[in-house]
Amino acid sequence: MTHYTTAKKVVQKILDRGYVALFAGGYVRDLVLKHPSDDIDIATDAPIEILQEIFPKTIPVGINFGIIIVVEDEHRYEVATFRKESEYKDGRRPERVEKATPKEDALRRDFTINGMFYDPIKEKIYDYVGGKEDIQKEVIRAIGNPHERFLEDRLRMIRAVRYASRFRFAIDPDTIEAILSHSNDLFPAVALERVYQEFKKMDAFPNFDEALVMLHRLDLLEVIFPSLTDVPIEVIEKRVRFIPHFPKNAPTITKLLELFPDHSLIERIKLCNLLKLSNRDKQLVEELELWRKSNTLEDYEWVKIYALPNCNTCLEIMTLTNPDPLFSQTHITRLNNLKNSIARMQNKQTIITSSHLKEHGVSPGKKMGQLLEIGERYAVNHNTENPQTILNHLFPRKTET
Repeated sequence: MTHYTTAKKVVQKILDRGYVALFAGGYVRDLVLKHPSDDIDIATDAPIEILQEIFPKTIPVGINFGIIIVVEDEHRYEVATFRKESEYKDGRRPERVEKATPKEDALRRDFTINGMFYDPIKEKIYDYVGGKEDIQKEVIRAIGNPHERFLEDRLRMIRAVRYASRFRFAIDPDTIEAILSHSNDLFPAVALERVYQEFKKMDAFPNFDEALVMLHRLDLLEVIFPSLTDVPIEVIEKRVRFIPHFPKNAPTITKLLELFPDHSLIERIKLCNLLKLSNRDKQLVEELELWRKSNTLEDYEWVKIYALPNCNTCLEIMTLTNPDPLFSQTHITRLNNLKNSIARMQNKQTIITSSHLKEHGVSPGKKMGQLLEIGERYAVNHNTENPQTILNHLFPRKTET
């Protein structure tokens, strides 16, 4: 069964027990926008205990907030009880939640476009917050008082930008005013890694460059990255201009680093650590730095760079950002010429082996490792794969007198 038909089945099972169940949030928004979507969450007045009785397999991800994951036909759905929330003392989570009607539940949500419900059985939309109208007007508007919405959850300020850039909608003036009023309140309520997750969600759709510029206009980017304080908007626009053309497999961090062209590798890795990025992402950042610093290298050093796992991604990014029109062709030609040497490096092989060195009286150890590298460096730089030629270089015969 499809994700939609299974979700409809989940709703029907809840209805059969005498409770209300509706699709909520992103799916309803996308339905109105006529966008295909599997972003189905379900809201209900059924208590958690009843949901656990109805569905044999559930995952308790937020029982204190009335949220569980229902697993049905190998599909997963977040199912939440209709709720209204008390004070948000930490700027991220409510102190407690209370049962509520669908309308009360809608009024505690973030933006009007996300505050609608849909009944998949009756095929009817319930809109208590003017979401359909704002979609028609192409407006991102906080539900109710925007100051209250952002003080409840500071991350919503960044989400406003994410939705605006994704759908190319304008942000409502009152919502903008509230963001500008509370931008400095983003931290410490929100963890920096949560901000990075928002960046990744922005990056999943076009216009990430525009989103970064919008964040700067709303004083959020300099709060997230203090080194960008007082950087003119025109400079930010120039720095992000290549982002739309980055390779699809380039992680979000490579695009964010376009904001910091003068950062050293130490500063770049420090930022990666602050954002709690994976070792894989950090490795790519380190490889990119090798490309940036490698102006005049011998062929052997280029082989070491080309043999790294992110070579193709780095080449695409560097081609975009390098002003030299021959940059790409120079590297493609060199890559082709050095392909055998690159393969050996990747497979941790050398033309001269330990057996060759043992025949010349070299014992296993540090010296042997050094000679193997010297021999391979000579082979690459002198374009030879002849073992005897390399051995003659390593063990030159003394000239007789």
